Amino acid sequence: MTTPENITHLQPGEVFVFGSNLSGRHGKGAALTAAKKFGALRGQAWGPMGRCYAIATKDHQLQTLPLEDIREQVVNFLYYAKAHPQQRFLVTAIGCGLAGYSPKQIAPMFKDHPANVALPACFQL
Repeated sequence: MTTPENITHLQPGEVFVFGSNLSGRHGKGAALTAAKKFGALRGQAWGPMGRCYAIATKDHQLQTLPLEDIREQVVNFLYYAKAHPQQRFLVTAIGCGLAGYSPKQIAPMFKDHPANVALPACFQL
C-alpha cells in the first residue's frame, strides 16, 4: 500500500502521518497541511490529534533531530498503528523534506510496519 503523492482529503478511517517539530508549530510542508486540513493542534509535537499523527523530526529550535530520536518516534507510531487496525495510516515522507534526511535513512525505520500503514513511494526500498 502506497501513500498518495499529494493528500488533499481523507477517506473515513484514514489518518495523515506527518513530520513535526518539538514546538508543534506546524508552519511548513506536510505539517502545515496537517494543521490546515486534518486537525493538527498547534503546540502538540507528536502523537495522534484530529485526523493525523505527528512524528517529531525537528527540535524546539527547528534543528533536525538525530536519527535515533526519530526512530524512537517511529517505533511509538508503529505500536499505535498496530493498536488501531481499523484505521489506515497514510505516512508522508517524514524527515525527507525540511529535516533533510534521505529516504534511505528513514525508510528502514518502517521495515516491519503493519498492513494498515501506507508508505510513500520513496520509502519502498
